[in-house]
Parts: sequence; structure tokens; C-alpha cells
Amino acid sequence: MGGNAVCARSYPAGFVYLFLGLYYATGRGADIRLAQHIFAGLYLLNLLLVFRIYCRTCKVPPYVFFFMCCASYRIHSIFVLRLFNDPVAMAILFLAINFFLEDRWSWGCLLFSLAVSVKMNILLFAPGLLFLLLQRFGLLGCIPKLCICAVLQVALGLPFLLENPVGYLTRSFDLGRQFQFKWTVNWRFLPEEVFQHRAFHAGLLLAHLAGLVLFALHRWHRSKESILSLLKDPAERKHPSPPLSIIFILFSSNFLGICCSRSLHYQFYVWYFHTLPYLLWCTPTSKLTHMPKVLLLGVIELCWNTYPSTVCSSLSLHICHGLVLLQLWYELPLPPAPQPPQPSKKSDPLSRKAQ
Repeated sequence: MGGNAVCARSYPAGFVYLFLGLYYATGRGADIRLAQHIFAGLYLLNLLLVFRIYCRTCKVPPYVFFFMCCASYRIHSIFVLRLFNDPVAMAILFLAINFFLEDRWSWGCLLFSLAVSVKMNILLFAPGLLFLLLQRFGLLGCIPKLCICAVLQVALGLPFLLENPVGYLTRSFDLGRQFQFKWTVNWRFLPEEVFQHRAFHAGLLLAHLAGLVLFALHRWHRSKESILSLLKDPAERKHPSPPLSIIFILFSSNFLGICCSRSLHYQFYVWYFHTLPYLLWCTPTSKLTHMPKVLLLGVIELCWNTYPSTVCSSLSLHICHGLVLLQLWYELPLPPAPQPPQPSKKSDPLSRKAQ
């Protein structure tokens, strides 16, 4: 078991169980075609979950879904050819978001934690989720939800924690991991010495934290009260909060992390590919701005399909990210689309308009 803990060097326990099952399901890794068929099914399931989220928003024009399904060679490669764990984690994450939209927060938190156990990039959504839990339940009310996340992590990692707790925690959740310069997609224009320098990493971390604070204060928090009112029980707040924009908060939280990432490797594209249409079209869009937004998607795709990355592709990717970020900052997202009533299920009014 100690050897397994070492094998889980860069990934938590859920990854070990998942790919161990895949290993035996494919005849000890011999039947690669079967593995590709499994991941092709995962790709279709992932699209179904994403489409279900987008149907709740009513913001993205239908023709954009063609690009999401058919126009990304890199995404198809990540799912069906490379068999990375990244798409597995993202599929579970999108399933969790579907549960959040249905006001099933406990199940959503359980699935969110399961996704983290497969790939810890899901933690980029965690600041947004914490904000939503505080907004929805207050400080005391969100503690049980956080406990669900923690208990699952302990349960999945228990065999490794009992054998080598320090080794498991430091290697599976290695936040100080050094990335190889040859694989970077987003920082190719920097000298390698700068790319590897700890001061550069610290600067990116500070920029990420500053971005999260600014968005939490000025874009996520829409109540007239202080943001500290989130700590109160919702029933005790003086001013009721506007409908929660669950998707906007989660997707923008993740995107801020992407923009400030120390390095983006090619498989990391799946971390935010399916969220880009929403981020571009969640703000008011005139007929004249549809084409520039499609063009922006195309340039981002081109940057990720450039191998090896170049100074031009890397700079272009940052420019595109910057444009998306500026739009999210200067243009307030449209209010959530109203949902038809469902008499068969009683739910809190805050959650029924949570898109």
C-alpha cells in the first residue's frame, strides 16, 4: 500500500481507484480500443451534462454548440486518444453543478469532492463554491456541506493515510509542483529562468487571490449589505440577496485560476473549454458582437492546437483571456432566466433561479 501511495504522486486517491478499475476492465491495459470506447462514452455523457447546464441559462445561441461539439481537435484528442484523467474530473464536476442547479447541495458537494479526488484542478472552482454555500446557507449552515467534502476525501484516501499520511498529502495535493517549460502553453514568451522562479509563482498566486477578492466583492456579491452578511443565517439578513448566479460564479472562479496558472499543459484545455461559451455570452450581446466572440473562440482553439507552443501563440492566448476577463468585469451578466414552476418539488426560491 505504501508503494501505491508513492504511485499516486501527483493525483489523489480517486484517480488511483478509477484507473485501476480501467486497467482491469481493459485486460490489464492490453485492450486500448475498449478504453477509447469507454472514454468516447464519457465524452458524450460530458456533453449531455454541459448541454443540460446551458439549457438552464438560455444565454448561448444554439449555433455555438456546433463549435463545442465538432470544432475542437484538441478536446477530442484529450478524451479519446490520450485518455487523461482531466476529462473524467470535469465530467463529475459538471454532474455536481447539475445537482447544485436542482438545489441538491449535499449531493453536489459529494460529487464535487469526488471530482477533486480525481484531479485537484477542480479546486479552482472551490472559491466560487464556498461563496455560494455561504450565500445560500450562512456560515453555520455551510459547515455540514464542507464536512461532506472532507469526509469523502478522508474515506477515499484512508488506505494511503494509514500507511503514509505525510507522503500522500504532500504528493497527491502538491501545490508547489514544478512544471516543465517545454510543455507550457501559456508562458512560452518568458525566459525559462523566469518561468521557474519562485517569485514569479508567488506573483501569480497574489494576482489570483486579488482577482478572487475583487470578483467576490464587486461581481458575485450583489446584496446591499456588507459581504460579511454572508456569515449570517439567510433568514437574519436585512436585505434579501438577488437570485444566485451559480454558473457565473463557478465558471468565473475557475477562469480566474486559469488566467493566473503557473503553467497550462495541453490536456488542461478541458479545464475550461466547455465554460468559454457561457463566459462570452453571459453578458448582454448585440448582433454585431456575435462574430467577434466566435472569432475569440477560434483564436483560443488555434493557440491550443499549436504544438509546440510559440511566443505568438502564448501571447495570443493571454490576450484572449484578458479580453474575456475584461468583459466579465465591465459588463454585468444578464439576470438568470426564469424557470417554469414544478409543483411536484418544493424548493427554495433562491435556487430555482440559480443560473
